[in-house]
Amino acid sequence: MSVAASPTTTPRYRVLADVVPGALARDIVLVLAAAGLVGLTAQVVLPVPGSPVPITGQTFGVLLVGSALGWRRAAAAMGVYLAVGAMGVPWFQGGTAYLTGATVGYLLGMLLAGALVGALASRGGDRTVLRTVGTMALGNLVIYAVGVPGLMIAGGLSLGAALTVGVVPFLVGDALKTALAAGVLPGAWSLVNRGRKS
Repeated sequence: MSVAASPTTTPRYRVLADVVPGALARDIVLVLAAAGLVGLTAQVVLPVPGSPVPITGQTFGVLLVGSALGWRRAAAAMGVYLAVGAMGVPWFQGGTAYLTGATVGYLLGMLLAGALVGALASRGGDRTVLRTVGTMALGNLVIYAVGVPGLMIAGGLSLGAALTVGVVPFLVGDALKTALAAGVLPGAWSLVNRGRKS
């Protein structure tokens, strides 16, 4: 026999954003703040010699937003980020704007990656170090899966050349960002769970 949940029962948090009280107004604020965060992290740029794609903090921002907000809010945040940048606001990597050039595929891949990471996080994909590493790895894979074909089209590159300039130089940075996320996200959940028990 099932027992209906009491109105006073604390709901189980699916993602970190659910810890914040509120509903629609909360979601709007979180989506706009997340878009701004991604825009801010995109300004951390390290050019890669021989590659039209720089190393940025943007991918870390996208994956963090995905895990913290869940797939719907993350997709909305990335949609806002892309739409506003496409209209001319210079908050893509290094203060650029418009959906043109070698990085367009990566930007579109980030929208999908944010949604995927958010979906995985809502199923516990950011609760432990091992799960977080797997979640972030899949998010990065999605970014490359869309970004590399975009780079091939924009630059007229072969698959091998696109992998050489559009993936290989970023693998160490991706590993470092994943390690950072694996430390931050499970730690945040530990604090949340401790707060609920106290």
